[in-house]
Amino acid sequence: MIESVLVANRGEIARRIFRAARALGVRSVAVYSDADADWPHAREADESVLIGPGPARESYLNIERVLDAAHRTVGVLRARQ
Repeated sequence: MIESVLVANRGEIARRIFRAARALGVRSVAVYSDADADWPHAREADESVLIGPGPARESYLNIERVLDAAHRTVGVLRARQ
């Protein structure tokens, strides 16, 4: 069973994934940049992780930062079990 899902997207698609995850009892994690810290997707997930400055190449398109966010949030989940 999937326990959590990290969505490396912003906007309506991410929000739909969060709603579906919630309905299935799956924990959701959003990533966001400095530029969209106040966007709905960052507020609607169960957890949100800052991955860098506004330019996408320094945040959403930086695979190292996205993977780091995934590792950190999975670590939190494992510590709770």
